Amino acid sequence: MSGHSKWATTKHKKAALDAKRGKLFAKLIKNIEVAAKTGGGDPAGNPTLFDAILKAKKSSVPADNIDRAVKRGSGAESGGADWINITYEAYGPAGVAILIDCLTDNRNRSASEVRVAVTRNGGTMADVGSVARVFTRKGIVTINKAQSGRKITELDLMEATLESDPEAINDEGEAFEVICDPAKLVEVRSAIQAAGIDYEGADTGFQPSFTAAISDVEVAHKLYKILDALDDCDDVQDVYSNEALSAEVEALLEED
Repeated sequence: MSGHSKWATTKHKKAALDAKRGKLFAKLIKNIEVAAKTGGGDPAGNPTLFDAILKAKKSSVPADNIDRAVKRGSGAESGGADWINITYEAYGPAGVAILIDCLTDNRNRSASEVRVAVTRNGGTMADVGSVARVFTRKGIVTINKAQSGRKITELDLMEATLESDPEAINDEGEAFEVICDPAKLVEVRSAIQAAGIDYEGADTGFQPSFTAAISDVEVAHKLYKILDALDDCDDVQDVYSNEALSAEVEALLEED
């Protein structure tokens, strides 16, 4: 029975991974459609589309899917949805602020899905503006440290982006994040490319102005149950939160 059990477990894990991959593909395709609709279908003249396509390619989205998304968004092919961007706000345990960015063609559906994901897992929906004030939109360029034949250092990125005046370079373990004003995103990304450094993604996102400390692993589990449920919602594109885990909690989560 151990062989059958192992096979069943592997099959379940593969199904879960396939489901997550499908959701990721759908989110990336939406980004491409919106970028093409907003700025046109030529990546050379539409930096947002260029970066959306690059992100999709790096996530192994098939080229045909990418091409069709560009055509739908630009109007060259029918079938494009009327996507609208909606942001929801919530609180998790320990007062953690949660900002939920949705891209949807059905406002009522997304509102219901988000509310269920938050409240059924112990969170609460927040008044408009109460959470948003905690976050500021920033440009974020992600660079993997390990690149073909070399290892990128913080000094490499400082030298590459010096004239672009980034706000910060954050060490995220296996990668760096270069944080900048959203209006300078293309300039910073281009400077990194010009230095011969490959980047993983360039996008705008939200950074918290302050954090909520979590020193209890059970509280962390409750928070990530909410965040995972939100990530599983089809209309949710990105989820931002301001938790700061203690070293002990991080270590315990690694063991799970």
